[in-house]
Amino acid sequence: MKLKSLAHLLASGALVLTGLARADAVQTLKDFGREVKSGKAEFTQTVSSPDGQRKKSSSGSFEFQRPNQFRFAYTKPFEQLIVGDGQKVWIYDPDLKQASARRMSAALGATPAALLAGANLEKDFELKALPAAQGLDWVQAQPRQADAGLQSLKVGFKGRELAAIEVVDGFGQRSLLQFSAVQTNAPVAAERFRFVLPPGADLIEQ
Repeated sequence: MKLKSLAHLLASGALVLTGLARADAVQTLKDFGREVKSGKAEFTQTVSSPDGQRKKSSSGSFEFQRPNQFRFAYTKPFEQLIVGDGQKVWIYDPDLKQASARRMSAALGATPAALLAGANLEKDFELKALPAAQGLDWVQAQPRQADAGLQSLKVGFKGRELAAIEVVDGFGQRSLLQFSAVQTNAPVAAERFRFVLPPGADLIEQ
């Protein structure tokens, strides 16, 4: 009987510790939203079809500064630039020599950029701890405003370092962003968040 009681206590203790670890993951994301005002990182992105059979990979660099300024510069396999200047989101394709621009309020929505560079993380997202997986502590970030184009959005930390973001869109397509060489609160020049239309490029305002 004592052995059973001891086993029960140990199991209960393990559950409590697991719960604390998950709560800490939520706190880590809250701390990130409150304390990290700017940053830089390298990233790889893997996009998988709903059945998981087809995958596409890309890579590049990411920079941000709160509120709502960010820069995704894709370099492989093709170049593409996405810049948020606080008012608009610009997407530029060098191969097509074509740029598009949308108001940030319409473009940002429930995106990784909103999660990382938004003005108020807890105002925009409801946070819930998830079981650890792939060596990371995961937090689900549910947009407080319904987004029909999104099934789920979650962020993964390794310790206190940002490691990954996973998005599943309304069609079941999964996008995994994995970060490396993360520099938090690193100074980022203001011009990195300004987009100037290259000569000869077309602009589509949306």
